[in-house]
Amino acid sequence: MNFETLKKSHLKRNIIIGVVAVLVVSAVILNFTRAKYRVTESIPLVNGTINYSLADINIVAMTVDGENVTELPDGNYNLLDTSYCTVNGEEDTTIQLSYDSATKTLSVIPFTTKGTRCYLDFETTTTKKVDTILGELDVNLDTPNFSKTSCTNGSNLSGNCGEETVGLYEATTSKGTTYYYRGDVEDNYLVFAGFYWRIIRINEDGTIRIIYDGTSAHENGASSTDRQIGESAYNSSYNHSEYVGYTYVEGYQRPSDSPDTEPTPSTIKGVLDTWYGENLQEYDNYIDGDAEFCNDREMADWSSTGSTTYYAAYERVYITYEPTYECSNTNDLYQTKIGLITADEVMYAGGTGYNYNYGYYLYTGNHYWTMSPYYFYSGHAFVIFVSSGDILDNSWVPSSLIGVRPVINLTADVTISGEGTIDDPYTVN
Repeated sequence: MNFETLKKSHLKRNIIIGVVAVLVVSAVILNFTRAKYRVTESIPLVNGTINYSLADINIVAMTVDGENVTELPDGNYNLLDTSYCTVNGEEDTTIQLSYDSATKTLSVIPFTTKGTRCYLDFETTTTKKVDTILGELDVNLDTPNFSKTSCTNGSNLSGNCGEETVGLYEATTSKGTTYYYRGDVEDNYLVFAGFYWRIIRINEDGTIRIIYDGTSAHENGASSTDRQIGESAYNSSYNHSEYVGYTYVEGYQRPSDSPDTEPTPSTIKGVLDTWYGENLQEYDNYIDGDAEFCNDREMADWSSTGSTTYYAAYERVYITYEPTYECSNTNDLYQTKIGLITADEVMYAGGTGYNYNYGYYLYTGNHYWTMSPYYFYSGHAFVIFVSSGDILDNSWVPSSLIGVRPVINLTADVTISGEGTIDDPYTVN
C-alpha cells in the first residue's frame, strides 16, 4: 500500500516537471513578427537599465544604425519610432517607448502584460538635450577643429569655411561644464538694457556671457559700426611689456607682483567702466559681479623692456590651436562686471589667426579689441584684436582705430523668455 502511494507521488511529480519543462522551452522559442530581425534569441539590455524585470519583458531584437547587435554599445543614441512592442504576438500601438542615453534607461509605458516583447531600433546621435537657463537645448557632441574657421557652407564671402561645426557645443573646465556657441548660429540673440547682444556661452555656474551687438538686431555677416560702442586705444603707453595689462604697475609683469602699489587702469578699462556707468548701472542687479575676465600675461620669460617676448595666447592662437577657458595664473583674473572677449573665446566661436570668417556671429566688418596680450616687440606692446575680415590679428596698444565691444555676464537667476532668434530674441524679464 505504501509502495503504490509512493508510485503515485512520483507520477504526480514527473507530470509537474514535464509541464514546467514545456513552459521553459516555450519561453525561449521566439517568433518574430518582422522579417528584418534575424536574431533568434532573447537579448537583455546588457549595458543599460530596464525599469521592468526580464521575466516580464524581453528585448527580442535590437539594431544600432541598422545593424543587429547583441548589446547596446557605449555612446549616445536616439530610440527611433520604428521601435515597437508586442503582447501575445500582436503589436501593441498603445505602448510608448522612450530611452535616456545619459542613464541608459528604457521606459515602456503603459506596461500591463507579462511576456511583453520589444523590438528596439537605435541610431547614433551627434547631439544631446541639456537643461539650461535658456531652456532645453541641443548640444553637439563632436569636437571642433580649432585651427579651422566655422560657418555654414556658403555663408562666407569666399563660399566656404574650414568646417561646418555650427551650433552649441560643450567644454569641460576645472569649474564644470560650459556651453558655447560656434559658427553662424541664429539662436543666440538676446535683448538686455535696451541693447542687442549675442550670447557667447553659458558659463559653468549657469550665468550667461554676452557680447554687445548694437542698438538694433544685425544678421550674421552684417558689417556695421553699430555693433560696437566706439573706438579706442587699448592703452596710451606702449614701450613697456606691462602695458598689455587691463591694469598695470610700471616695471612689473602683473600688479600682484607689487601688491603695495595702486595699479594704473588701462585706457580700454576706463572706456568700459564709463560706458557701464552711463548705460548699465540701473540694471546692476542683473549683472554678475563675481564674473572673471582673463588678461592672460603668462610667458616663458618676462622683461619690461627686453627682447621679443610672446604671451601664452599667441601660442594657443598661432601654434597649438588649443583655446582654453582656464586662466593659468589667477593673478590675471579680473573680477568685474564688464570686460572684453578673449582670443580663446573667439576661437571657440569659429575664428582663427590665419583664415578669414565673414559668416560667423562675431563678424562685424570692423576691428575690435580682445583682452588677450600678444607680444612685446621692438619696444612696443601688442594686444590681439579681431580684424574687419574677422581674423585674429595684433596691434600695438596705442592704436585708437580699434572698436570696443563690451562683454558682461548675466546672473544665473534672471528670467528669460523668447527663442533666441533675430525675430524673437531672448529677453531678460
